[in-house]
Amino acid sequence: MRMQLALFLAAVFAVSPLDGVAGEKQIVDVKELAGSWRGWVTAEMGDERATMTVQADGTYQASTTRGSTSEGRFYLQDGKLRYRSSRTIGTASLSEDQGKTMLTVMPEDPQHQTGRAEYERVK
Repeated sequence: MRMQLALFLAAVFAVSPLDGVAGEKQIVDVKELAGSWRGWVTAEMGDERATMTVQADGTYQASTTRGSTSEGRFYLQDGKLRYRSSRTIGTASLSEDQGKTMLTVMPEDPQHQTGRAEYERVK
């Protein structure tokens, strides 16, 4: 009986998400990204603090504390979140961890001076 209970509990934990564990969130509409975000952008001179405002149509404006700016648009393509900015194109993902919503932006061209960016939703 104990063995069956242990196997049952192991199966439940294996197939159900745990609170507090980071997990990618599926986006069905770019409206889900609307709002203010703050985080870090990997740039030519190292990591820079950044802010970003996303509109309901997926368009956004981002800026760093050093004065770099970027405009672009998030969109869905084949069920995947993507973006196109004034500097790069690439993929994006949304995840939730311990009550925080995180947006990660990854450019496709590793040669470009702007790298990965990670933002947290501002409440």
